[in-house]
Amino acid sequence: MRRHTRRVYNLCYRFTGNAASAEDLSQEVFLRVYRTIGSYEPNYGSFATWLTSVTRNLLVDHYRRTRCDRLTDSIDDAPQAAEVHSADRTPHQKAEAMELSAQVQAGLAKLSPELREAVILRDLQGMEYAEIRKVLQVPEGTVKSRINRGRIELARILQEMGVRAD
Repeated sequence: MRRHTRRVYNLCYRFTGNAASAEDLSQEVFLRVYRTIGSYEPNYGSFATWLTSVTRNLLVDHYRRTRCDRLTDSIDDAPQAAEVHSADRTPHQKAEAMELSAQVQAGLAKLSPELREAVILRDLQGMEYAEIRKVLQVPEGTVKSRINRGRIELARILQEMGVRAD
């Protein structure tokens, strides 16, 4: 489970945009996995795909429960652990990367849940279309359509926010 913790946390954070919620939801995911590990079937797909499905289902439940009281989180809530450490980056480049990450997170928060989860799974989690199809339980064409629409909508939102693509 330890090797999957970061992936689950990142998925939860990208979906909620809140570090504390992502930590709580990550713990809930692993509790749910512990209780339901007997239902894992290798024929369905890899363990990582099954774990992503469990995470996605919990996130959908969380979204439905908290629909009424959703607030935009402060950039200060961005997890510091997500910062990319590289000896080649200057402090200025690191600051720019963190600012861009915060802007992308704000843009993702404005997408519909269906588009947001498709873009997160493909572009931020690096999952293949077939894996995403299994996680979302929709046809592969729907997956591709949601990713495409999500990317277009995210680009429009980021452009309105003044984010430039270099």
